[in-house]
Amino acid sequence: MSTPNPAQAFHAEDDVRSNVEAIRQNPSAQVLIIGGGINGIGTFRDLALQGVEVILVERGDYASGASSASSHMIHGGVRYLENGEFRLVKESVQERNRLLRLAPHYVKPLPTTIPIFSTFSGILSAPLRFLTHKQGKPKERGALLIKVGLMGYDSFSRDGGNVPRHRFVGRKKSLAKLPKLRPDVKYTATYYDAAVENPERLALDLVQDALAAGPHARTANYVEAIGASGDKVVLRDTVSGETFEVAAEVVVNTTGPWTDLTNEALGEATRFMGGTKGSHIVLDNPELYEACAGGEVFFENNDGRIVLIYPLNGRVLVGTTDLEADPREPALCTEEEVDYFFDLVGHVFPTITVDRPQIVYRYSGIRPLPGHGDTAPGFVSRDYRIEQAAFGTSTTVKQLSLVGGKWTTFRALSEHLANDTLALLGRARTVSTTDLAIGGGKGYPQTPAAITTWVRAHGADLGEERTRVLLARYGTNAAAVIAHIVAAEETDAPLESLPGYSTAEVDFLMGEHTVHLSDLVLRRTIIAFVGSLGQPAFDELSALAARSAGWSDERLAAERAQAAENLRFFHEIVVEAANTTAAGAVN
Repeated sequence: MSTPNPAQAFHAEDDVRSNVEAIRQNPSAQVLIIGGGINGIGTFRDLALQGVEVILVERGDYASGASSASSHMIHGGVRYLENGEFRLVKESVQERNRLLRLAPHYVKPLPTTIPIFSTFSGILSAPLRFLTHKQGKPKERGALLIKVGLMGYDSFSRDGGNVPRHRFVGRKKSLAKLPKLRPDVKYTATYYDAAVENPERLALDLVQDALAAGPHARTANYVEAIGASGDKVVLRDTVSGETFEVAAEVVVNTTGPWTDLTNEALGEATRFMGGTKGSHIVLDNPELYEACAGGEVFFENNDGRIVLIYPLNGRVLVGTTDLEADPREPALCTEEEVDYFFDLVGHVFPTITVDRPQIVYRYSGIRPLPGHGDTAPGFVSRDYRIEQAAFGTSTTVKQLSLVGGKWTTFRALSEHLANDTLALLGRARTVSTTDLAIGGGKGYPQTPAAITTWVRAHGADLGEERTRVLLARYGTNAAAVIAHIVAAEETDAPLESLPGYSTAEVDFLMGEHTVHLSDLVLRRTIIAFVGSLGQPAFDELSALAARSAGWSDERLAAERAQAAENLRFFHEIVVEAANTTAAGAVN
């Protein structure tokens, strides 16, 4: 069976996309960034704010690769202490606290509880793991070891962070709070991290922030780098199939797990990467949702892997695995991994039944980790570094490659990568992103009273209830969505299949760099993630997308077929490509 290509080209009656055309008309910049994951996007925003002429290209949709397959966590990485990655933990905790302030519309505090079943276990094996970075025989971490780790973790939050410090409680209080836990639990330790509810939209906010800096910042999705020609990068528009060249003083490779493959295409063989695969499932299981008591349950399974179970967007997210992976192959959540997830849920919540019909979404991705030889996957560094390499045969173009990186540290990483790029350009930083709010986090109201004030100020035409939904969905960028809906006047109506959305809102989303139907259902919304993409919704959204984008019947059929195959192949969501319901007819 052939692998679905989410960037499949469509040639029939496609207009030239304006963002691609803008790059073709002026095919040069000081910096070209290849790779529109969270780190490439963050660097794009940072350089744009400095006034640098910068172009970002992404071969798929923004944040559609490794950045779309995370655990949705913004966390300090308490387990990285055992790896000796103290610099990374300190930076991660500080960035966690910062994102709670800068992106409060999507990044929310998350109480995290570790169930503990022994007091002294792991005391002797932990130093050996620390020194050798070999997993060895799994050994459960006991209360004393976890206590020491959390004390160190708290010490990194002394930068004015606004999350509480950890606390330990015994069996009685633990079971009072989490009564479905294994009855032999001895203690629980609770600390705070954060979750990002809609990471793809947060990434899109960063893109919009960059473009708002001025016309010196340009970007196009579904444009891939396929080679080098002298001092220029050869690009291909995957929608039209056309190729063109772009010149830049500095080329920045932020293609994550595919960094070596990109460098190879550009003419330089590198062996930087060694990513591992992580999979997750999303469950519609009210009993498990309730058992989490509004927080994450985080523990080490018997095989030494870290496990997380937590409520997210009304569902329960369960993950993750840590398996060797080949970036040339698609990452899929296998049936063996699903069985593994069910076993680990039973390990900590033995009376709760989970089964396959409760899975509403599954996904998998390859972490952009460095090459690691025989180091156990769990001990591979989650830190990042920046490598300078030759750009093809050019003697003038400089090239930087990012190795590693994680969601939590994207702002600090982007600052570092931007600084290195500025140094190559002989320029100085003029704008700091340290305290710069992101997208819909600008002016976001964070108290019930402030929310009510904002809603009343912006909801006169839509009503308070609808305005509150849009504020929660888009942050203060909801003001632009509201204006678009209001401008639609009488033509706006709730969707028949998804009454929480409206026709004008979908039209607005189609204007957000949305090229394919998959972009709409997987990344501009969380409709697929929460299990709401049934056949009627798929049909209705398809018709609305076609109307907004001006697709022909042939293009619409191709979009439906490709979206249906992607949903089935990568996420086990089954919809028919053929239009099967009346909801598909939108006038």
